[in-house]
Amino acid sequence: MRRAAERIDAATPASRDRAVDALRAFAILGVVLGHWLVTALVADGGGLRAASPLHAMPWLAPVSWAFQTLAVFFLVGGHVATLGYASARARGTSYGRWLSARLSRLFRPVAAVLALWTVTAALLLLTGAEYATVHTLVKLALSPLWFLLVFAALTAATPLLTRLHPLWPLVVVLHVDLLRFGFGAPAWLGWINLAAGWLVPYTLGAAWTRGELEHRRAGRLLLAGGTAATAALVAWAGYPASMVGVPGAEVSNLNPPTLAAVTFGLAQCGLALLLRDRLRGAMRRPAVWAVVALVNLSAMTIFLWHQTALMATTVTGLLGGRLSGLHTSPEGLDWVVARLAWLPVFALGLAACWVAFRSFEREGGGRDGGRRDGGRRRSRIVRVHRPPERVTAEPTERTEGDRRV
Repeated sequence: MRRAAERIDAATPASRDRAVDALRAFAILGVVLGHWLVTALVADGGGLRAASPLHAMPWLAPVSWAFQTLAVFFLVGGHVATLGYASARARGTSYGRWLSARLSRLFRPVAAVLALWTVTAALLLLTGAEYATVHTLVKLALSPLWFLLVFAALTAATPLLTRLHPLWPLVVVLHVDLLRFGFGAPAWLGWINLAAGWLVPYTLGAAWTRGELEHRRAGRLLLAGGTAATAALVAWAGYPASMVGVPGAEVSNLNPPTLAAVTFGLAQCGLALLLRDRLRGAMRRPAVWAVVALVNLSAMTIFLWHQTALMATTVTGLLGGRLSGLHTSPEGLDWVVARLAWLPVFALGLAACWVAFRSFEREGGGRDGGRRDGGRRRSRIVRVHRPPERVTAEPTERTEGDRRV
C-alpha cells in the first residue's frame, strides 16, 4: 500500500493545488457521514419508516454543524468550474462542448442508480411490501439527486456567474426569509433560495478564481461574520439550531436553504480558505494524498450510493432480528453508540457499491471529458499552474505524456 501511495504521489503534477481536492473530499465524506449518523430506518410492524435522532435528541444539533458540508462543495465547484470555463475558452472549446463534458461526468453515474432503484421498487411492490416502506426507501436513495440538479444548473450558468458578487444572492436569501417569516408570505417562496442560497458559496468560488480571496483576512472575515450571524439568527430570530432537516420540525434550514444555512455556509467557506495552506502541507504525505485522490476519482459514486449502502445494510440486518442502532428508534445515547458501531459496516456496503458501479463514473471520453487509449479512459484531474506571482488552479486537458493517477 505504501508503494502504491508513492506511485500515486509521483504521478501527480508538482504544480497541482492539492488543497482543492482535499476540500472536495472533505465535503463529500462529511455529507456521507452526516447522513449515516442522522438517518434512521425504524422497523415498525412489517415496514420501515424514516426517523432522525435530532428529533428526540435536539442537543445533538452540533453533529449537523460538523457534517453539513455542502457549502464547501459548492465553493470548490464554483472555483473549479470558473477555471475550467476560462481554460476551455483559451483552448477555443465552445461553451456547448465544455458544458456537455461537465454534465456528462455529473449525470452518467445517475443512470445506474435510477435503473437499480426502478427495478428494486417494482420488485418490492410486486412481492407485497408496504407502499410507505417502498416510498421511504426510494426517497432516501434518490435524495442526493436534488443536489446534482442545482449543481448542474449553476454549472450551466457559469459564464454569467464568473463576475457575480456573492452579496447579490445573499441579499436575495435575506429578502425571501423576511417575506416568509416576517410578513407571512407563502411558504413556496422559500424555494427561490434553493438557487440563491447555493449561489453564495458558488460565487465565492468564482471570487477565489479571480484572486479576491487569497489574503487570510478574507477567510477570517467570512468565518467570524458567518459564525456571528448564524449564532444571532439561531439565538434571537428563531431559526433551528440543526443545519439539516429534522422530521416533524416546523422549519428546516436546508429544505429549502434559509438565511441561517447560508451564513453558516459562509463560516464554513471561511474556515476552508484559512485551511488551504495546512492542507497543502498535509497533502505532501503520499498516504494521505492517495486517499484524497481516490475519493476525488470516485466522488460521484460515493455520493450517489452511500444511502443505498445504508439501506442495504438495514434490510439485510432484518434477517438477524431488530438490531439496536439499525432498526430501533433513535431516542437515546444507546442508539448513538450502536449507530457509531454500524458505521464500518455501512462503509463496507459502500465499498461493495463502489466496486460494482465505479465504471459508470469512469466511462466516457472525448476531448473535454478525458482521453481514451485503447478503449480505456484516462483519469481526468484538476491541474494547477504556478504563475510567477501567485498560485492559481487551472483545469487543463491531459496530454499524452501526462502520467495517470
